[in-house]
Amino acid sequence: MTESVEAPLALLAELTHRCPLQCPYCSNPLELERASNEIDTATWLRVLDEAAAMGMHQVHFSGGEPTVRKDLEELVRHADENGLYSNLITSGVLLDRTRLEALAELGLEHVQISFQDTVAPNADRIGGYKGGHEKKIALAHMVRETGLALTVNAVVHRQNIEHVPDFLDMAVDLGAERIEIAQVQYYGWALKNRAAFIPTYDQLKRTTEFVTEARERLKGVLVIDYVVPDYYARRPKTCMGGWGRRFLNINPAGKVLPCHAAESIPGLTFDSVHDHSLAWIWENSSAFNKYRGTAWMPEPCKSCDRAELDWGGCRCQAYALTGNAGTVDPACELSPLHEETFGLAMKEAAGPPPAFIYRRIGADQEQDAPVFAEPAE
Repeated sequence: MTESVEAPLALLAELTHRCPLQCPYCSNPLELERASNEIDTATWLRVLDEAAAMGMHQVHFSGGEPTVRKDLEELVRHADENGLYSNLITSGVLLDRTRLEALAELGLEHVQISFQDTVAPNADRIGGYKGGHEKKIALAHMVRETGLALTVNAVVHRQNIEHVPDFLDMAVDLGAERIEIAQVQYYGWALKNRAAFIPTYDQLKRTTEFVTEARERLKGVLVIDYVVPDYYARRPKTCMGGWGRRFLNINPAGKVLPCHAAESIPGLTFDSVHDHSLAWIWENSSAFNKYRGTAWMPEPCKSCDRAELDWGGCRCQAYALTGNAGTVDPACELSPLHEETFGLAMKEAAGPPPAFIYRRIGADQEQDAPVFAEPAE
């Protein structure tokens, strides 16, 4: 490992792309991995061993919906035996008290539950899962009753942004230690629905002012993480702590990625845990080294005093907006495309939101009315 690259802090283990929800802003890649391609239990156990040996501190079990994996208990136990802090990122609609308590006994320490809104009708419409909001609320109470830490993941956009104060009240009422108010990020499936989700600048301004005030008011009660839409930003976010610097993802088939959306960039070759160790991939993978550090940066990024703060911003977004993953992130005001990007957001947000294109395997059509998945047996 080169001296300029630290050991990764955390592993995002995407156990599956299977999910009962149909969110129109789904962060999984356009081409989903089928269950038949998923890594087997033995391979995941080896990967956890390797993650601990590299000095990682955390493993985040994600998906899709990670609770569809029947070996989740074994993976949580093995993570705990390796001294890894384990976090479950879940839609919250398939997990019951018995299994939650079993996972806690095996070493699970933290649960993040995604919420689509604070009111059930709109939440269920966005997620495409009837009765989903009620199940999420029930699970959140179970998490706290079981003694686990709780984070509320609030995905925010023009069709629920006015409920941010209610999201904060809900998080406090549920006993959450943390809430992540994250505006939809527009790549992958969410890019298909950008016009349905992009908020107006006035909506964003009011929300940002409210969150700033709430952070002071709720200090010591609730940690508030806040992510704005990059289209309205002045400087890019420090995506994943910098490409290939602090985090790595493993997709359900075993490809190791610098970020969860990296497969949206064509031309990159992602090595697999079936062929190499995690340490080898972290050090040698061409995909990880492509945009790692500052040598790859164009001007004005390379000369910018923030080059080693934001590490060039988001490569996936740069590609989504310009077709070139190696160019300046248009979220930055120094990009020649920044004003155009800002104007695009303003224009799309000014019109009525179009119908959602729901995320369903084998389907890619607009729905004029909500389509609900049937609850799993």
